[in-house]
Amino acid sequence: MKRAFAWASLVLGIASLAFFGFLPPYFEARTNVVTGPPPPVVSARAAALHQSLQIADMHADTLLWTRNLLTRGNRGQVDLPRLTDGNVALQILSSVTKTPKGQNYDANSDATDNITLLAVAQGQPIRTWNSLIERSLWHAEKLRRAEGNPAGIKIVRSQADLADLLRSRRVSSDWTGAMLSIEGLHNLEGKRANLDRLYDAGFRMAGLVHFFDNELAGSMHGLIKGGLTPFGIEIIRTMEAKGMVVDIAHASHATVAQVLAMARKPVVSSHGGVQATCKVNRNLTDDEIRGVARTGGVIGIGYWDAAVCDNSPAGIVKAIAHVRGLVGIDHVGLGSDFDGAVQTQFDTSRLDAITQALIDAGFSDAEIASVMGGNVLRLLAQTLPPR
Repeated sequence: MKRAFAWASLVLGIASLAFFGFLPPYFEARTNVVTGPPPPVVSARAAALHQSLQIADMHADTLLWTRNLLTRGNRGQVDLPRLTDGNVALQILSSVTKTPKGQNYDANSDATDNITLLAVAQGQPIRTWNSLIERSLWHAEKLRRAEGNPAGIKIVRSQADLADLLRSRRVSSDWTGAMLSIEGLHNLEGKRANLDRLYDAGFRMAGLVHFFDNELAGSMHGLIKGGLTPFGIEIIRTMEAKGMVVDIAHASHATVAQVLAMARKPVVSSHGGVQATCKVNRNLTDDEIRGVARTGGVIGIGYWDAAVCDNSPAGIVKAIAHVRGLVGIDHVGLGSDFDGAVQTQFDTSRLDAITQALIDAGFSDAEIASVMGGNVLRLLAQTLPPR
């Protein structure tokens, strides 16, 4: 009996080690992939210009994973050492709390969830296993634990924080800002008060939906793909009053139209593409691009196939050039979707490849500074709460 119990304990221990220690890194290594040969070394002009830029990326899902943000990783696409190598001034980090099984761009229900298994396998606090709001609060806690060091991460929650970050970077470019965002406000769990909890935790941007319709709005990938609900309208007005940026990424066309019509503050599409260069349903039409620009907003161009159809630096710049030609240089920026289960040709350490591609496409130095971060930083300086 004792021998059988010992064997059972050993088998359970091995199974637990495999589940908790092996499965999450294995899954991520197969999910957030850098493919193909690295971009070639850039020109001396591109390298010098790149180091002079204040670069901002509107979307990465790095907090979803167990990697230490402060340590150079051998998988995934973002961590502090690689952000420093890429000269990134501000990385916006999204909280992903629920994704459907069999996730696709066409039609998903909210009946299933992949993140519950991931939360358990990663050994997250038990409170996160069955609560979407607690998953976001855990992501905020993870970022707070990474803040600081002699030079490292500064969390941006306000205009004053943003100004402090840029002052610090004039002394040392080793400082990198991080701002919290949300990928789908289903994590409110239908409660208006939960927006206050998220705001207090430091979240300053939020997408209304992700891969399924929710209590606020229709998703481009949902079953119904409807527009805003009364609850969604209430939440948008509350976000604007608080200084939280409204993000239309993943929203249905009906939702996008309603958000742009009611917006009193700049609206962003944090990560995606444009249908003119990549005709995928989640990408923005020309009318939607014009609508974002009318709000004073910015469109973040992603780096993966479904965003740009050609995920080379030149393919990314083709989408950027379309937005510039349609509404002007002030309304386009970067929205990588790094660590968001995407395959890219480079990680954040090689953003100089985009700078080189912009030069090759004939963008001026001032235009490159706007695209690579100036537009996003200007929007946040106008939209975030003062303190």
